[in-house]
Amino acid sequence: MSSTILKELEKILEERPVDKLIVKALINDLKRKLSEYILIDKAMKNKYRMSFEEFRAKNIVKKKRHSFEVENDYCDWELAIDGIETIKEKIERLEKLL
Repeated sequence: MSSTILKELEKILEERPVDKLIVKALINDLKRKLSEYILIDKAMKNKYRMSFEEFRAKNIVKKKRHSFEVENDYCDWELAIDGIETIKEKIERLEKLL
């Protein structure tokens, strides 16, 4: 980031150092996304009364004859599980910068 941008941000935000403020903003945004993924995981656990690992191991998609709803749920759930892991790692890395 250019020094001009950093100086302007410091003036606007009246906080220094701006780099830590940016890291905090990134962490907050990631936590918001993490919450969304956690809600999806919780909703799917309630809907199917099992964890994603159990859902996959029991081959529920095949048992439900590859219905659109179940396949769509599988994709959304898998994305949420992957997102939870990925975002937690990113938050951890960013928190080390503070």
